Amino acid sequence: MPTDTLKCPMCGAPASTETTRCDHCGTPLATVACPSCFGTIFIGAKFCSHCGARAERAESTASSRSCPRCRVEMNAVIIGGAGLSECPRCGGIWADTSAFEQICADREHQSAVLGMAVELPKAGAGGTAELVRYVPCPHCRKLMNRMNFARCSGVIVDVCKAHGTWFDHDELRRIVEFIGGGGLDVARGREIADLEERKRQLEAAEAARAASGPSGESALSYQDRHLGITSARGLLDLLRR
Repeated sequence: MPTDTLKCPMCGAPASTETTRCDHCGTPLATVACPSCFGTIFIGAKFCSHCGARAERAESTASSRSCPRCRVEMNAVIIGGAGLSECPRCGGIWADTSAFEQICADREHQSAVLGMAVELPKAGAGGTAELVRYVPCPHCRKLMNRMNFARCSGVIVDVCKAHGTWFDHDELRRIVEFIGGGGLDVARGREIADLEERKRQLEAAEAARAASGPSGESALSYQDRHLGITSARGLLDLLRR
């Protein structure tokens, strides 16, 4: 991932987000998330270099959860009104399900936000899958699934369906930008078109089965028919919403 270049909050000299001390004035540097767009900023900065918002954050008590990558204790913080856990070492952010819903609530209904991620295939399931490291949920310690948020955002996040989502350095900012730019509207349109096509295919398969008769060779198996009918009902219910 490319390293951001920010400005030292003391002297204004350019500095990498991976730099621990300003090369110009020697000020110690550490990064945190912007309270508005969740972009990376230096502690002590008055404004976010990404969105221009005032860099005012409410620090809370120490979190009892550890970072799934660094294994160090995270800080419990209030960012943009949402209670999150932030790793002081890698800059990753843990958001439980309700906190992530709150972040996205200004633009999208929670069902649209949480229901449009697609699980990535495991390594070796076909093609030349990139070697990845699956990390444990900070809450239950089970390995999380890796998801392409909204299927088309290109932001790969780690999700525990029961407890929440882990965002590596700067991923939450990219998702907030994706939502703000209408990305979920585009993703929803694609989802509806896909559901319509699947509905058409199910109806065609059922029509073919009915035409061939109960004992016809072209009839669907009982299991396929059962799953098809169930899926069709689910699709119709979804399309009526």
